[in-house]
Amino acid sequence: MERRNKKSGNYKMVYGNEHNSLGIDMDSLAELSCESMSIMAAPNVVSSGNKRKQNSSTQPELATLSREERRRRRRATLKYRTAHATRERVRVEAFNVAFTELRKLLPTLPPDKKLSKIEILKLAICYIAYLNHVLEA
Repeated sequence: MERRNKKSGNYKMVYGNEHNSLGIDMDSLAELSCESMSIMAAPNVVSSGNKRKQNSSTQPELATLSREERRRRRRATLKYRTAHATRERVRVEAFNVAFTELRKLLPTLPPDKKLSKIEILKLAICYIAYLNHVLEA
């Protein structure tokens, strides 16, 4: 599944699509100045709120339920929610470890300055653009 190109680097290899995770056109990245960059955040996702409760005495047999209703009931079980929460904790921990490792590679004064995740990403973009400029010079 390895699909790389000059534009998207490793992101395409990992996620298999044409866009990078920040929505940045990689060709024009070097043209951006760090001072003019605005916060690049994903749009808010709004829940559809389709959750509903049914009285257990009026529930039809499981075989007659729609696929969506069976999925909704399965996701409502304690076992499923617990397993999902565990997977999410592991995912978030891996995400945080990756940010910590990226942070260690970025030069700042003082070196131990606490940065938010968006600050780490923006600084990494600027630093990579700077290094690219140095290599081209």
